[in-house]
Amino acid sequence: MPVKIEPTVSRIALVTGGARGIGAAISERLARDGHRLVITDIDQGALERQTDSLRNAGVTILPVQADHADPDAPEAIAKTVEEQWGPIEILVNNAGITRDGLLVRMSLEDFQKVLSINLTGAFLMSKRCARGMMKAHWGRIINISSVVAQIGNAGQANYVAAKAGLIGLTKSLALELAPRQVTVNAIAPGFIETGMTAVLPEEVKTNYQSRIPLGRFGAPEDVAAIVAFLCSPEAAYITGQTIRVDGGMVLA
Repeated sequence: MPVKIEPTVSRIALVTGGARGIGAAISERLARDGHRLVITDIDQGALERQTDSLRNAGVTILPVQADHADPDAPEAIAKTVEEQWGPIEILVNNAGITRDGLLVRMSLEDFQKVLSINLTGAFLMSKRCARGMMKAHWGRIINISSVVAQIGNAGQANYVAAKAGLIGLTKSLALELAPRQVTVNAIAPGFIETGMTAVLPEEVKTNYQSRIPLGRFGAPEDVAAIVAFLCSPEAAYITGQTIRVDGGMVLA
C-alpha cells in the first residue's frame, strides 16, 4: 500500500533562543520553509537585529523578549502568540547557557542556573505548548541537546546534566504525546561554530577537530536542516529519537 504523505503547510513555529547562533539558523530555515515564526531571546538587541533581518526578507515573524529561567515565561509567550496568531504548532527548545567550571569549584547557583534554562525551561515550554498540539492532534517538539550529554565533558557538569536530562525528557514526552500524533525528538549537535565556541582557545579547537572523522566543525545550518526535516511530513513516523549532528565524533 502506498504511504500517503501530507503536503507541507505553513505552521506557527516557536524557536526559543532564536536570535543567535544555532537558534538563528533554525529560525531562518523554518522561515524559508514557509512557517510563521516566533523567536524569543533575552538579548533585546539580538532579537531586534534578527527580526529586522527576517522581516526585510519578507518573513512573517513575531519577536518576544523572554528569560527562560523565569517559570512564568512560557505562559506569557504562549498567550502572546495565541492572541495574535493561534496555538503554537512547532516548538524548538533551543535556549541555553553555559557556566563552566570544575565540580569542586562550581557553585550551586551556577549549577541550578544552567538547569533552570536548559532543562526546566524546555520542560515548562513543552508543557504549555503541548495543550494546543494535543487538541489539534498534530505537533512537533524538538529539543536541542548535545553530544556531551552522551559522552560527558570535564568542566561542564551542569551543562551535561541539563542536556542529558533533555534526552530523557524527549523520550518520556514522546510516549505521552504519541497517541495525539505529536512527535518529540532531540538533536545532539557536536562542535558547531557559533559565538559560544568562538571564544575557546585554539588548542582546544584543534583537539576537538582531531576527533571529528569528517575533519571539520559543523555549521549552525547543519543543525537547522535536521530541525526542518523533523518538522516535515516525511518525519511523521519518527519520535522519541536523538539524532547526532557531529561529523561522526560519536559513533557508538
